[in-house]
Amino acid sequence: MADIIKPGATFVDTDGNVAQLHGVGIQRLGDRFYAWGENKAAGSTFTAVSCYSSGDLATWRHEGEALTAAHEGDIGPDRIVERPKVLQHPDGHFVMILHVDSDDYSFARVGYATADAPEGPFRYVGSERPLGNLSRDIGVFQEDGVGYLLSEDRDNGLHIYRLAADYLSVESVVATTLKDDRSHGYESPTVIKYDGLYYLFGSDLTGWAMNDNKVSTSPSLAGPWSAWSDIAPPGSATFQSQVSVVVPVEIGDDTRFVYVGDRWIKDDLKSSPAVVLPIELGEGEARLLWRDEWALSELADLTAQSSRERT
Repeated sequence: MADIIKPGATFVDTDGNVAQLHGVGIQRLGDRFYAWGENKAAGSTFTAVSCYSSGDLATWRHEGEALTAAHEGDIGPDRIVERPKVLQHPDGHFVMILHVDSDDYSFARVGYATADAPEGPFRYVGSERPLGNLSRDIGVFQEDGVGYLLSEDRDNGLHIYRLAADYLSVESVVATTLKDDRSHGYESPTVIKYDGLYYLFGSDLTGWAMNDNKVSTSPSLAGPWSAWSDIAPPGSATFQSQVSVVVPVEIGDDTRFVYVGDRWIKDDLKSSPAVVLPIELGEGEARLLWRDEWALSELADLTAQSSRERT
C-alpha cells in the first residue's frame, strides 16, 4: 500500500528520488502536511531547504526548493543551515526559522526568511543571536497567534523565547531548561500541547551519535518543568533516532501525535533515513511505539491499544 510508513527507511518522493527531509519541520495546512528539510544532496554545507507535501506522512511530493543558497553571507554555500521550521503568521504569510552557522559551529545564530506560500520561494531576512545568546538547534511553537522559538544555547541551556509580533526576532525569554544534572540543556527541541500540558522534547549533546531522547512537561511554557524522562526504552537510543518534530494529527474530536526523527549517517547525510512512529501522550508521559510498518489511518487504534495495555 502506498500509505505504509516504514520507520528507519529513507524518505523517497513521488518522482523516485531520495527526499531531502533532514532536520525536518512539519505543519498541517488544509488537507496536506507540508514539510521543510535540510537538502544534504551535496554534503553538509548549505545548498537549499527543500519543501515537500503529503496527505499521509508516507507519500511525499516535491514542491520545490523553498530557500536556496546565496552567493555569500549567512546562507552562503560555505555555511551550515539546519532545522528549518515554518510558522504561518496570523496575517497569512509564512516565516521560516533556521539554525545558521559557520562550518566550525562558532557563528551560532538564528535566521529568518519569509514567503507568501508554504513552498516559497522564501526571502532571507537576516539573523541574530537572540538576546545575545548562542543559538544552535531550534524548534518552533505557536499558540493563540503568538510564536515561540526553542533554541539550544550551549552556555546557558535550552531557551524558550517569545517571538516579536512579526516573528522575525526574539522579544523575551519565557523559560530556560537544563538537564536534571544541570550540566547543559538539550538540543533538537520541539514542544506540543496536549490535554492542558506542554510536552518539551529534546536530545542530548552527542554529535551525530543517537542517544536516549527525553521529555519534560509543564502546565505553562514558563514552567516549572518536570524532571526529564525517556520517551523510548532506555538504551535504545530512541530506536536509533534523534527527535526532529512531533506532529499533531486531528482525528475526530481528538488529537493524536506522530514522532519524526533522524537516523543520521554521518558519512552519507543525504541518505540518512527517518524514524516515523506513533507516540502516545498522557498524564505527563510520552511513549514512543515501535512498529516495523504502519499507516496514518491506524494512528488512533495504535495509541488506544497502547494505552489499554498500560492500564
